[in-house]
Amino acid sequence: MGFTLATWNINSVRLRSPIVQKLLQEEGPDVLCLQETKSPVDKIPLEDFAALGYGHMVARGQKGYNGVAILSRLPIKEAGSEDFAALGHARHIAGELENGVVIHNFYVPAGGDEPNRDKNEKFGQKLDYLTEMRDWFHKDAPQKSILVGDLNIAPREDDVWDHKKLLKVVSHTPIEVEHLAEVQDAGAWIDVTRQDIPEGRLYSWWSYRARDWDAADKGRRLDHVWATKDIAAAGHSSRVMRDARGWEKPSDHAPVFATFDL
Repeated sequence: MGFTLATWNINSVRLRSPIVQKLLQEEGPDVLCLQETKSPVDKIPLEDFAALGYGHMVARGQKGYNGVAILSRLPIKEAGSEDFAALGHARHIAGELENGVVIHNFYVPAGGDEPNRDKNEKFGQKLDYLTEMRDWFHKDAPQKSILVGDLNIAPREDDVWDHKKLLKVVSHTPIEVEHLAEVQDAGAWIDVTRQDIPEGRLYSWWSYRARDWDAADKGRRLDHVWATKDIAAAGHSSRVMRDARGWEKPSDHAPVFATFDL
């Protein structure tokens, strides 16, 4: 069974239900993983998506903050969720497709503005969250799994608009990149996006602060699609749907796509 998957930090699923519907109608991914839904699960407008054929959902939510959901037109069952670093936040949900593929959807903490855990509690929470992710994947090695989401780290030099300028900016600091690499190594995850697009600058997030985000193009690749080694070779056709960043009332993130022949 082949299926196409997309991941998108939507920055409020209720506020932006119209552009979620637009994506589902125009692009038709089989599975759409959303982060920062900012909604209790029972308030997610599932009826809007079910009308387009996406009647299956697994999700974790809370009022006004965080939140993760997997919408699917393929049957999917919940496969657990974890509260890493005991933050009490809705930041992870896993779902299993009928073919046995497990999809992990993550919203890693952003980490605040100051990359110093002594001065900034949020940065410490981010590092702790990543450490517990690492330990979890070490303990229970994933197989036949895909990990997606807003991981809030742009790891490579060409994942940001200016490597040197951003070395001391949260999301691209060496300590964050190191922590993310440890998570990746722990699960033997393959970065499917960069497997498909190995060279060149690639971004999935552009700040709302930029007057003309498209022309300035000061982006970062914060949104990721990984797969375990046993299925990574089945992944292809990766792309960032940059146009969606320019839609009406957009998220500051663009959807990232990949197709898996499984």
